[in-house]
Amino acid sequence: MSAAASPRAARRAARQQATAERLAGLTLPTAPAWLKPAREAALARVAELTLPDRRDEYWSYTNPEKLISAEVRPAEVFKITDEPPMYQGIDRLKIVFVDGVFSAADSDPLAGEGLEITRLAESADIHWAKDLYGTLEAMGQSPVPRPLAALNSALATDGVLIRATGKVKRPVSLIYRRAGRDSAVTLHHVVKLEKGAELTLLENGPVAARASMVIEAEVGEGAALHHVRTMGRDHERKAVTHVFARVAEKATLKSFSLSMNGRLMRNEVMVWLAGKDGTAHVAGAALGEGAFHHDDTVFVAHQAPGCESRQVFKKVLRDGAVGVFQGKILVEQAAQLTDGYQLSQSLLMDERCQFLAKPELEIYADDVKCSHGSTSGEISADHLFYLRARGVPEEEAKLLLVLAFLAEALDEIDDEDIANDMRLRLRRWLERHSH
Repeated sequence: MSAAASPRAARRAARQQATAERLAGLTLPTAPAWLKPAREAALARVAELTLPDRRDEYWSYTNPEKLISAEVRPAEVFKITDEPPMYQGIDRLKIVFVDGVFSAADSDPLAGEGLEITRLAESADIHWAKDLYGTLEAMGQSPVPRPLAALNSALATDGVLIRATGKVKRPVSLIYRRAGRDSAVTLHHVVKLEKGAELTLLENGPVAARASMVIEAEVGEGAALHHVRTMGRDHERKAVTHVFARVAEKATLKSFSLSMNGRLMRNEVMVWLAGKDGTAHVAGAALGEGAFHHDDTVFVAHQAPGCESRQVFKKVLRDGAVGVFQGKILVEQAAQLTDGYQLSQSLLMDERCQFLAKPELEIYADDVKCSHGSTSGEISADHLFYLRARGVPEEEAKLLLVLAFLAEALDEIDDEDIANDMRLRLRRWLERHSH
């Protein structure tokens, strides 16, 4: 072994040892028999990949230690008493988890027109999800390792398996409630949309003191999946989420995430545009202050011709908060006539905040339209002066300018009722945190 290789080999060995010690204290949860091979394969992936480290390229901006440590630090449960629950005025099928445990009493019947829903923990040994659970997650380990997603596949205690066979009118709403200060939750959802199906999937709630959630989604030919996630006002929560989605010919995926407060949030998205004329829009908005650290890491692979992708991420940061965006568009040689767009922007409300951005394009086709842009700055003094000169009070003027800044990300939500609910909550958050 060369002298240059020795330090790398030593670091690799040390990471493997640390990962092995961490995994040695884990026990695979009791689950249907069909899940056992998938769980064991996922655990083997973690051991091979090793747990993330700050030296890893895509973890250089975010310290993973609080997401992988054996100890879960207690976090106070934030009681919201000054506003109604999310989506209260929207007719939806509600599925409730409390500290990661399914609550039948709070949930609606797991059935709907054009819809099959099964809990992961209660699924039969012969189930359509057998071919999907852990499959997209395993595909998503290359070219960028995602060991926390593999750890989720191995350890998830529950989740929902959703199969849409037609156009589902009512959104499926996954509601995550917290009761314990030291709860640690691992949930894994599998979603399959058959040809021509359409589904809206909502997620909201604080989940746990520390949470890991994975969605694997197969979007069939001509199908459309609309996904909206909201993480609310728990100030001390830590969470890592993954969305893996394979989009077929003329199919559509639209995924939007909103985060307000929290201590550490890492959202990873991996999308394959596998069929021609497919569409994938991934967007997000984040608002935080103080010890808030929010990381969006997105990878969209164009594998077929004529596909469109958009990445639109906006962050509003104050009092030393940190925002991270790592986004990549990969255009493979077969993906001619690609239209790829990427935008990441931050609004820094004071000089102590940080926005760390790493936009990337990797293109192997020659007939494409791809662009990316990233900006960071403060509220425009000219825009503020314009509103003040027309009689708008300073705090209201700042609020209007922040809402205008976030508007492009919220425009990615197709359902206007859901988008309006988001806008209302954003406005209330800004009003509470104005100073």
